[in-house]
Amino acid sequence: MILRNGFDLKTYIRTIPDYPKPGILFRDITTLLADLHGFRAAVDELCWPFLKDRIDFVAGIEARGFILGGAVAHTLGRGFIPIRKKGKLPYKTIGQDYTLEYGVDTIEVHEDAMKPGDHILLIDDLIATGGTAAAATDLIRKSGGVVVAAAFVIDLPELKGADILRNKGVKVHTLVEFEGH
Repeated sequence: MILRNGFDLKTYIRTIPDYPKPGILFRDITTLLADLHGFRAAVDELCWPFLKDRIDFVAGIEARGFILGGAVAHTLGRGFIPIRKKGKLPYKTIGQDYTLEYGVDTIEVHEDAMKPGDHILLIDDLIATGGTAAAATDLIRKSGGVVVAAAFVIDLPELKGADILRNKGVKVHTLVEFEGH
């Protein structure tokens, strides 16, 4: 995707073959984050569609979603809510289980992170199978929040994660697509 400011974000994203296991093409955004122009362009483009929407908080999924979500929250002038793996938050939490390839995992949010009716923009670096993002959507809804949209730098459309979120009634915004997984 060539952005308004002329940046092709794909050129800032490194592909690492066979990580974390053989056959996987890992899309590494650390190279994007390290480039001041690429990072700024990505944050601006994640924010752009939501400038006029009611957003009370930005929620970011651990770990790269913290980096992007924090920057988006700052840019939009909103607070940030971390969605973390089980046992990582220090206060009382609400959890949501989700299925992994070989088992079940849990993500959590502080029970007082949002009030019923708060409008939340969900951010992460990549949408693949959609399991974590769908669980985060369910967690926000369980906490009383309204998911305004979910935004990602990268979509892997073959894995259909964005479709899973859309089927849950979530507007999905992505900046670039990569074929394969």
